[in-house]
Amino acid sequence: MVFYFTGTGNSRYCAQQIAAQLQDACQDAFHFIRDGIAPELSSLTPWIFVAPTYSWQLPRVFTEIIRSGRFSGSQDAYFVMTCGSDIGKAALGNQILCQEKGFHYRGTLPVIMPENYIAMFHAPEPEEAKKIIAAAHPTLEQGIACIRNGKDFPPVKTGALDGLKSGLVNRLFYRFCVKSDPFTVSNACISCGKCASLCPLGNIRIESGKPVWGKNCTHCMACICSCPAQAIEYGKASRGKPRYRCPE
Repeated sequence: MVFYFTGTGNSRYCAQQIAAQLQDACQDAFHFIRDGIAPELSSLTPWIFVAPTYSWQLPRVFTEIIRSGRFSGSQDAYFVMTCGSDIGKAALGNQILCQEKGFHYRGTLPVIMPENYIAMFHAPEPEEAKKIIAAAHPTLEQGIACIRNGKDFPPVKTGALDGLKSGLVNRLFYRFCVKSDPFTVSNACISCGKCASLCPLGNIRIESGKPVWGKNCTHCMACICSCPAQAIEYGKASRGKPRYRCPE
């Protein structure tokens, strides 16, 4: 079974590609995370956990939902992590998670997809995004072949700084960067409520037709990148930047 978490669609895209080619089930973690429900799932095929990379690790909300859940049947676990460039030493964290859960760790596959973290970086224009997605397909095919043939994913090569990125930098990222205070909405807002419905943590409520953010944010960028009116900004950091959502 493919079990995935996504903010702007990159990981959903990869999860659906994998599930379709393996003719396997595909389960979104959204409602488990949003409703605070520990998943109880069973699969006779390997578990394939697909998620974006947040500061060179799995997103904490996804790690916690895996940690809280009961995954019966197969105990083989593969991880597929979408990223803008690299995943640092995230594979080590995934291996430790498998030890906690009693999974047989089968490796981590980094898949480079279009950047979506416009709180810090630039997202690509649509045509460039299409090229990046197309370039990701050979990596996905290689990963699918490994799963189909019961082989481990190839080891992720790491350098001297990768442990620092996935360790100290990740902790500082969550402490100082992951906050919702900078989100604002302009008069361009059409009061559609899409931002609130897509927030995986239920952190957005609609008051007088406008979104209001709470404190429980994971920086998935679903709200700002999905706004049909581009009425949401993240302070000055997002101004003038393209919004990105992976094509359905």
